[in-house]
Amino acid sequence: MTFQKKHKLGFISDKPLAKDPICLKLKPGMREQLMTIPDWQEKLRMLIEILVQENINPS
Repeated sequence: MTFQKKHKLGFISDKPLAKDPICLKLKPGMREQLMTIPDWQEKLRMLIEILVQENINPS
C-alpha cells in the first residue's frame, strides 16, 4: 500500500504541535495500558499543560 497525499485518515490537529517529541520511560506494562485509553495523546497533552501551569503559577 502506497502513501496517499491528502488522505482523510490519520492524525489531524487544529492546533500546531511542537516538532520535537517528549520521551519518557514508564513502568513495565504501562505503555500498553496507556494505548488502550481512547484519545490518550490529547488527554496526556491536557494533563501536561495543567502540570506546567500549576508549577508556573503556584497557588
